[in-house]
Amino acid sequence: MTRVSFGDLAQSQLLRRSSSAAETRLARLAAELASGKRSDLATATGGDFKLLAGIERSLGLLKSHTATAREAALAGGAIQVSLEQVQSVVETAANNFAIAGTNGAAQAVRITASGADQQLAAVVAALNVNVGERYLFSGIATDQRAVGGAEEMLSSLIAATTGTSTASGLQSAVRDWFDAPPGGGGFLDVVYGGSPDAGGGFPISPGVGATFAVTGADPCLRRSLEGLAMAVLLDRGILDQDDAARSQVLAAASETLMSAGQGIAELRGRIGTVEAAIDSALIRNDAEVSALEMARGRIVSADPYDTASALEEARNQLEAIYALTARLSNLSLLEFLR
Repeated sequence: MTRVSFGDLAQSQLLRRSSSAAETRLARLAAELASGKRSDLATATGGDFKLLAGIERSLGLLKSHTATAREAALAGGAIQVSLEQVQSVVETAANNFAIAGTNGAAQAVRITASGADQQLAAVVAALNVNVGERYLFSGIATDQRAVGGAEEMLSSLIAATTGTSTASGLQSAVRDWFDAPPGGGGFLDVVYGGSPDAGGGFPISPGVGATFAVTGADPCLRRSLEGLAMAVLLDRGILDQDDAARSQVLAAASETLMSAGQGIAELRGRIGTVEAAIDSALIRNDAEVSALEMARGRIVSADPYDTASALEEARNQLEAIYALTARLSNLSLLEFLR
C-alpha cells in the first residue's frame, strides 16, 4: 500500500491555517452573539440585497415622516393654545363691553375701555407665537412676526378715523381699515407681517400631508383685533364729547367680538380635525415601523441559541487544534521509535 504523508513544514502550515480559520470563526460568532446581528449579510440574504435595501429605505422614510408628524403635532398644539387664549380674551371683553355699552353710563364705558389696551396686547402676543423659530400665524413667511405692535396699529387707526364724529362713522372707518386689500394702507399693509397664503403642509406619512390653514389675517382674528381696537380708540379720546356715541361704539365692539368668538370656535374645530389626522398618522407610522423592523430582524438577526451552540463548537474545535499542535510539537525520534 502506498502511504502519503506530510512533511513537517506542510503539516505546520496546515495546522496554522486551521487555527486561523477557527479563530476567525470564533471571533465572528462572538461578535454576532454580542450584537445579535449576522456579520455575513450576503449569506443571510442569499446574495440578493433588494429586499433588505427596500426595508431600510421604507424605514428611513417612515422615521422621517414620523419626525415631521411630531413637529406638526407640536405646531398644532401651540396654535390651539394661542387660539384658546384669543378666544378667552375675546369672550371676556365681549361680555364686559356689552354690559357697559348697554348700561350707557359714561363712567362705565370709560372704565371698561381703559382695560382694552392690555386685552389687545394679549391677543397680539398670542398671534405672534413662535415654535422652533417658526411664527405659526404668518403663513408661509414663518420667519416674520404675524402681527406688528399694538401701538403701530392704533397710530394708523387714529389717522384713519380722524375727523369721525359719529358712532357709525367710526365703526365704518375701523372696519374699512381692517378689511382694506393689499396696497390699501390698512391692516394687511401696516400691521400684518406674514404671508396671505397659509403655511406649507407637513408630510406626516407617505402620500399624506397636514396643513393648518390659519394665518393672522384670518377674518375671525381680524374681527377680534377690530373689536378690541375700537374700545382702545375710545380710551384714547375718540368721540370724547359724545357719551351716547361712545356707548354705541362699545356695544358694536361687543357684537364684533361675539362674531369673532364664533369664528374662532369654528377655526379651532378645523385645527382639531388636522390634529386628529396627525395622531392617526403617528399611530400608523409606528405600526409600520414595528412591522418593518421585525421583517429586517428576521433577515439580519442572529439566533442567540444557534449562535451560542456554534460558538461552543468553534471553541472546542480550536482547543482540539491547539492540543494537536502541542502533541506534534513534542514528537522526537525516541518517542517515534517507541
